[in-house]
Amino acid sequence: MKKITVIGQLNAAGIDLLEQQTSIRYEVIETSSEDELCSAVEASHGILVRSATISRRIIESCPDLEIVSRHGVGYDNIDINCLTERNIPLALAIGSNQIAVAEQAMLLILSLAKKIFDYDIAVRHGNFDFREKPISSNIEGKVMLIIGFGRTGRALASRAQAFGIKIYVVDPYVPSGSIIDSGCSPVDSISDILSKVDILTLHCPRTSETTNLITETTLKQMKPSAIVINTARGGIINELDLATALVQGTIAGAGIDVFSQEPPEPEHPLLKLPNVVLSPHCAGVSRESLERMAIISCENIFAAFNGALKPEMVANPEVIKS
Repeated sequence: MKKITVIGQLNAAGIDLLEQQTSIRYEVIETSSEDELCSAVEASHGILVRSATISRRIIESCPDLEIVSRHGVGYDNIDINCLTERNIPLALAIGSNQIAVAEQAMLLILSLAKKIFDYDIAVRHGNFDFREKPISSNIEGKVMLIIGFGRTGRALASRAQAFGIKIYVVDPYVPSGSIIDSGCSPVDSISDILSKVDILTLHCPRTSETTNLITETTLKQMKPSAIVINTARGGIINELDLATALVQGTIAGAGIDVFSQEPPEPEHPLLKLPNVVLSPHCAGVSRESLERMAIISCENIFAAFNGALKPEMVANPEVIKS
């Protein structure tokens, strides 16, 4: 009987699937200690993980490991190089949370454009006449640059188009024709369009290519009225440069769901600025997406055990035997 170790809480829909498997036993543990994880997963054939770090040491402590299944789509908490060396697939919950992230990105955009928190505070403090000084902006007719045109970027594009936003896309891995078919305009590099952009929104993974993609140099090319949104991964934006740009009025605002260090330190400069809307890396966490992530991450393990794991669900598809 094969064993699955679930690291972190799992939605009831996932637990139900595990309970239905007669040839599988499972254990749910909640720890981030490397020592404890090494001991817990030692006899595992599959690991289902949410946010815990899966290091080389943890992977090498599992001689019978067949798959690591990520409860989500990012995997910077997992040593994919070690998995690939051992021909172990890293499965992702592809298609589980792009709607939630796209909706959160739109929320951040609208919150900044419509100054909703400023108006809310004014009403709560009895300042109803605050409305006599219009501070909000329409987003119709504005120019958006989406960096990264995977499932989330596409989901955001369709929603932004409904608001009448003109969309440009930078993604070297997506054919221009596919971008055009989505009603957007492809551009080769960020600098080609940045001076025209009202909304810059990130939907790419953090890699060696995208780390510190947005810096002081980038931000200085933008309009003073522009806003920056990051619901992708921390570290893609240089946060100190972003804070400086917001203080100096280089750009108007930012909506940030992810940080280079999570949680951020209490003294992090972005936490002190009034022109920033923040959320705790929760863009992909809705009731619906958590259920989908639980189901897909379990199904990926079952498929791997049965030799039926689809390459498109895997971060290192080269390890799957054809």
